[in-house]
This record gives sequence, C-alpha cells and structure tokens, in this order.
Amino acid sequence: METKKKNHVLTLTLAAMFLAIGLLLPFLTGQIKQFGNMLLPMHIPVILCGLICGWQYGLGVGFVLPLLRYAMFGMPILFPTGIAMSFELATYGVVVGILYAHSRWKCVVALYRCMIIAMLSGRVVWGIVQIFLLGLGENGFTLNMFFTGAFLNAIPGIILQLILIPAIMIALNRTGLVRFSNSHAHAKNAEN
Repeated sequence: METKKKNHVLTLTLAAMFLAIGLLLPFLTGQIKQFGNMLLPMHIPVILCGLICGWQYGLGVGFVLPLLRYAMFGMPILFPTGIAMSFELATYGVVVGILYAHSRWKCVVALYRCMIIAMLSGRVVWGIVQIFLLGLGENGFTLNMFFTGAFLNAIPGIILQLILIPAIMIALNRTGLVRFSNSHAHAKNAEN
C-alpha cells in the first residue's frame, strides 16, 4: 500500500513537472523568430507525460496546458488555436500513453511507432476541432489550411520530437528511471 502511494505521488509530481515545462518551453523557442512556433514546444512534454506517467496524465496535461498557458500568459490565442490545441495535445497524451503501455516491447522501435500514430491522430483531431469551430468552405477551415497547419508548418517540430523524445527516453533508460524491455530479455530472465 505504501509503495503504491509513493508511486502515485511520484507520477503526480512528474505530471506537474511536465505541465510546468509545457508552460515555460514556448518562452525559449519563441526567441527563435523565424520558426519558434514551428518547433511545437508544448507537444514534447505532453508526449513525454503520456509515455512516462500514463495516458490519464497525458490526457489531463495535454488538455489543460494550452488553456492554462492562455490564462497565465495570453498565448496561444484561445479561439480557435488554444481550444483546438487542447484537444490535439490531449489526443497525443492519450494515444501515445495507451499504445506504449500496451506495446509488447518497450523499445525505441515501439516508441517511434506509438509516437507517429499519436502525432497523426492528434493532427486529425486538431483538424476536426478546427472544422467544428470555424466551419468548412472558403470562409472556414479548408483542406489547404489543414495540411499547412498540421504538416507543412509543423515539419521542424515533428523532426525535433522524433529526435529529442527518443533521446530523452534512451537517457532515462540508461539511468534506470524508465526501463525499455522486450520479450526476449524477459524470456532469458525467466529461464535463469
């Protein structure tokens, strides 16, 4: 019972840390005028939260982060950007958390698979929310706006996420804070 309580407190603390990082990270990337927003700084801590803390925390941190950041700093603009981002980031946290938790192996390949599916899912949800908020057609949310916002403008951030998040997870694996595993290793350990 005591260990379970300590694990819960640790997970809650980590989720709060990821939320704080998500609030502060845009200040650092915002200094890069040409493509600071393209680096998608709030996405990184949400994906890490889903991977490390689980889908429930990824969902909560992802949904609250843009809304809290707007309440505290006035950015991102709430309508439609902040609202759409809340659903997008919540989707990242949920999808990456569920997929990685249910992966047969906890390794870099599984990590990439889960991240790519989560990134695509989040962008689709972002597009659906934008359609709901802005409508369709010339004066609403167009297919061109979706591809530009979800993919073309996001390329630097996507590349950064695909490099940085696995590097962080590998470093955490080496320190023992997060463990990669595979069925072959478990089978060998069971035999010994």
